Amino acid sequence: MAAAIDGVLPATLQELVKKSKVLVVGAGGIGCEVLKNLVLSGFTEIEIIDLDTIDLSNLNRQFLFHREHVGKSKARVARESALSFNPDANITAYHDSVTSTDYGVNFFKKFDVVLSALDNRAARNHVNRMCLNADVPLIESGTSGYNGQVELIKRGLTQCYECTPKEKQRSFPGCTIRNTPSEPIHCIVWAKHLFNQLFGESVEDEDISPDAADPEAQEGAAEVKDADAAGDAADVNENKKETDSPNANGNVVRINTRQWAKDCKYDAAKLFNKFFNEDINYLLRMSNLWKSRKAPVPVQWDTLLPDGVSSDAQELARQHHKIWTVEECAHVFANALKELSAAFLKLEGNDTLVWDKDDQPAMDFVAACANVRSHIFEIERKSRFEIKSMAGNIIPAIATTNAITAGISVIRAFSVLQAKWEQCKAVYARLRLNGRNQFLVPDAFFPEPNPNCYVCASDPAITLRIDTKRVQIKAFRDEVLIKTLNMVNPDVTLESTGSIVISSEEGETECNEQKLLSDMNIVDGVILKCDDFFQSYELSIIIAHFDAERDDVLFEVIADKSQLQPKEEPEKPKEAEAETEPSSRKRAANGDDATDDGPSTSKRSRPTEVEDDDDDDDCLVVEEDDYDDDVEEVVTEATDKLTEVSLQKTAAKRKPSKVLDDEDITEILDSSDEEDAGPTKRKRTKLEETKAGEVISID
Repeated sequence: MAAAIDGVLPATLQELVKKSKVLVVGAGGIGCEVLKNLVLSGFTEIEIIDLDTIDLSNLNRQFLFHREHVGKSKARVARESALSFNPDANITAYHDSVTSTDYGVNFFKKFDVVLSALDNRAARNHVNRMCLNADVPLIESGTSGYNGQVELIKRGLTQCYECTPKEKQRSFPGCTIRNTPSEPIHCIVWAKHLFNQLFGESVEDEDISPDAADPEAQEGAAEVKDADAAGDAADVNENKKETDSPNANGNVVRINTRQWAKDCKYDAAKLFNKFFNEDINYLLRMSNLWKSRKAPVPVQWDTLLPDGVSSDAQELARQHHKIWTVEECAHVFANALKELSAAFLKLEGNDTLVWDKDDQPAMDFVAACANVRSHIFEIERKSRFEIKSMAGNIIPAIATTNAITAGISVIRAFSVLQAKWEQCKAVYARLRLNGRNQFLVPDAFFPEPNPNCYVCASDPAITLRIDTKRVQIKAFRDEVLIKTLNMVNPDVTLESTGSIVISSEEGETECNEQKLLSDMNIVDGVILKCDDFFQSYELSIIIAHFDAERDDVLFEVIADKSQLQPKEEPEKPKEAEAETEPSSRKRAANGDDATDDGPSTSKRSRPTEVEDDDDDDDCLVVEEDDYDDDVEEVVTEATDKLTEVSLQKTAAKRKPSKVLDDEDITEILDSSDEEDAGPTKRKRTKLEETKAGEVISID
C-alpha cells in the first residue's frame, strides 16, 4: 500500500492517510473504483454504504464484482473484494439507504472526508445536507458517458450541491400519453403505466385509458358521452382505469382493470384486444382528435395470431437488437403476461410487482406493448435494447471514465486532508481536447455559495407559489417538503400563531392530513416555519397563493421573491411552459430524480415527466459547457434564482435480481437510483394511493 511505503507519499500526507476515516457513499461504477483507490493508497479506516444489489449488467464496468456475486449486496461484496488488496484495512459495509435515520449528522461527523458516488438526486441532496451540517468536506463525483466531473463541497467555501437548480426532466401532457402519442417515448411511458395498472403500484395519474377530458377532444367526447348514455353506461370520465361488466340484471358495473384482468385469468387475447382494439376504437369516437392528425388503426388478436401463441416467444425476446414485427410483439406479450401474472398471483395481501428494466418478463412486456401501440399510431418501432435504454433513461457507462473520475476524487481527498483547498477546484473530464489541449479541465476558482440557496444560506427561506385551495396538507408534506425539498421528518408551524400544522411525531397531526392548506389558514402571505431535526435543517416558507388552471403545476418553489413579479413578456402557451427549464450552470446530477407524484387533488392537472430510475452511480448528467480559449476557465456565476418544479416518483428498495443465464453481459446497459425498484419477482407493499396531479414518471 502506498502509505505503507516511505517516500511514495509526503511524510505528512502519509500519516494523515493512515489515521483518517473516510466514508464512501455508493458502490457502483465510480464507488468500486474509489474504494479500490483508497485501499491501494493506504487508507485503513473506510466505511461504505449502498442499498443496491448486483445486477448482471453491472459486471462490464464494476470490477469488484463477478458473476457469482449477482444478487448480492454491492457494499458487502465491494468490501470483500477490496480486502483482497489489503487484508489489514478496516472496512465497514452497510447494505442500507444513506437516507435512513440511522445515518444522521453525528454519523457523518466521525469522518474526515466523504466521497460521494451516488446517482440519484434525492440521495445526493441528503448527503449534501448531512455534510454541511456536520461540517465535513464532501467530494462529489459523477460521469455521463465519456464526460466526468469531480468537485469539492465545503460549507462557507464552495457552492453546495443545491445552490444551483437542476434540469427538469422532459415532460409530456398526460392526454398525449393516453390519446395522441407521436413519439416512441410516449408509447414506452404508456406501456410502463399499463404494467403498473396490471401488476404494480397503481397510481391515479398513470391511467392508460382514453382521456375524454382532453380539451382537444371535447367535441368527440360529447359524442362518446351521448353514446354511452344510450347504453346505460356511466359518464366517460368515470371510465378511468375501469372496465364494463354487465351483471345479472343487464346493468353495467364498473370494475377495476386489475380485477378484470384477474377475472379473465390474464387471458392474453382478451387483454390484447381490450388495450389495442377496444380502447383504440373508443379513441376513434373522439372525432375531434383526428381532424388534423392521422387516426390510429386498431389491431385484433385473432388477425395477428390466427394460429395462437408461438413457442418461440422466449427466443424472440432474447433478440435484443432486432425490431420485432407486430406479430412477434404479440407473441412476446403473451409469454411475458403469463410469467408476470404467475409471479403476481403468488404475492400476498396488497404486495405488488415492481417494474425493473433488468427483469426479463417485465422488460419484454413493456417492449412488446410499446411497439404494438407505436404500430397502431404509425410511430417508428424500436428494438428491445433501444426501448430498455429509453425506459431507464440510460446513458452508456464507460469504465475508463469511471476510473479517471474516481482517481481524481481520491487525489482531491489527499488535498482535503492537508487543507490545501486551492488544489480542490472542480475538474471536468472531456471526450475531446479543448482549445488549450486539455482533456481534464479545471475550474479557475471556487463558485461562490448562492446567497439565496435554501439549504446553505445563513437564514434559508423560499417563496412557495401554491394553489392553497387545491393542495391538501398530506400532499404538501409528501410532495413539497419531502420529495421536492428533500426533508426526511419535517415539523411545520404557523409563524403567526405557533400552531402545529405537521408533526414528525406519528399520529399527532394525522387529523390535518386531508384538510386543504386554506382550511388551515395557510393562505397568501403566510409564513411557515419548517424544521427537520434529523437533517438539522430549518427553513422559512413564504406562501404565495395562485389559482392553478387545469394543466398548471400546483406548486413551484422559488428562492428569489423577484420571480413573483409580473413579466413584460407575452404569456407562453401552457404546453410550452410545461417544458420551460430554469437557466443555470449544470452540476453533476441525474434526473431523477426523481422524484416524482405531484400533489394535485385532481386528475389531469400536470404533464407527464420522464424520469431516470437507474441504479448505478455512473449515469449522471454532468457539466456540458464547452471551454473556448478565452473563456474556458471562467466559471458561470451562480444564478440567484432557484426554481424547482414538483416531480413525481415512487421509490422502491431494490432486492436481488433473478439471474438470466442467457443475458448478454457485453451490452452497455446502465442502472441507477439508490432507492430504485428491484426486479419484478420481488414483493413490494402497495403504498396508499393519493390524489395526484398529472406528472407521471418513468421508474
